[in-house]
Amino acid sequence: MVHKHDFPEDFVWGTATAAHQVEGNNKNSDWWHWELNSAGKKGPAEASGIACDSYNRFEEDFDLCQKLNNNAVRISIEWARIEPERGKFDEHALDHYKKILKAAKERGLQTFVTLHHFTSPKWLADMGGWANMDTPELFAKYAERCEQEFTTLIDKYMTINEPQVYMSMSFLTGKWPPNKKNPILGLLVEINMQRAHKKAYRLIKKHRDVEVGLVKNIVWYETHPHIKNPWDILAAKIINFLGRDFYIRPSRKDTDFIGLNYYFTFQIKNLKIHTPKQYRSDLGWWINPKGLENILVYLKKYDMPIYITENGLADESDRLRGQFIRGHLVACSKAIKQGANLKGYFHWSLLDNFEWHHGYWPKFGLVGVDRENDLARKPRMSFYYYSDVCKNNAIEH
Repeated sequence: MVHKHDFPEDFVWGTATAAHQVEGNNKNSDWWHWELNSAGKKGPAEASGIACDSYNRFEEDFDLCQKLNNNAVRISIEWARIEPERGKFDEHALDHYKKILKAAKERGLQTFVTLHHFTSPKWLADMGGWANMDTPELFAKYAERCEQEFTTLIDKYMTINEPQVYMSMSFLTGKWPPNKKNPILGLLVEINMQRAHKKAYRLIKKHRDVEVGLVKNIVWYETHPHIKNPWDILAAKIINFLGRDFYIRPSRKDTDFIGLNYYFTFQIKNLKIHTPKQYRSDLGWWINPKGLENILVYLKKYDMPIYITENGLADESDRLRGQFIRGHLVACSKAIKQGANLKGYFHWSLLDNFEWHHGYWPKFGLVGVDRENDLARKPRMSFYYYSDVCKNNAIEH
């Protein structure tokens, strides 16, 4: 029997990208300099280089969004382009981002814009980056300048993408610049990112009554179904609290909506992290739509709108992506029926892109990018499946 899950009439459908991962030649950023000095050694597998050249090919990319029957797009603006030197804003870069935002709006796409997606200006990194106590104020001034320049070209702001991921990768594991392994600095960075979000929120709101949200990556932790260890249950509760509430709760008074990034679930088995062998992405992430449903239902406690701002998988063969989309959207529908205030869904990603320290090998795109043939865009079968879902505003399973 086929079951149909309809979504609300005003539901937002889109895809997501991030500036450094798709634009190319982000030469004033901390990541660019790290890649040049470290690629293939202790740094990323390869340098980002021209990426997908979306800084120049944005119209082509937004045309693909139209073919997907999307009514919104999530992109980011690159701080390092807009403020290449401290206190000096680049008018050319500002004008170029205006063209990008106008191109999206002309195609009927609501613009959900992230102001910081892991990369920072090189000058900021040189003064200590997010571990510097002055950074929240500097970020807020950059955010205010964006609002002054772009105004109604931006429909919704997201201040900082996945602050806890940035903190852990850059200051705990040391895999990302500035390659630190210092938990005390990591805690300071997280505090500064919370401060930056609040300051940016208030400065943007001073100019316009526009919605400003935060974006939080949440991994669902659950116990192994066949092992009832009370310590596992306690560990899952503690880790889920830290992953869900530790950042959202202190910021909730200065937040209009939650952007949720969900990719995978971990099981806890005898106090060890366990990943089931079945249903894994190319990166080894366990595909578990039920985890998304659980998180959405839990987030009801914050009584604010939720947008799924990233959800996707590395799947070069495109064998699992349609099933992945179907399963997670069914989970979304079930959560809505349980009272979750879910307003929209952005698939990660529109394009195969630069996946940070992994380089280009993980393929997250609904659209492949042929790096041997002038970065030609090549829609996969899942592209057409997702297009039908968006057109019909419904999912069948």
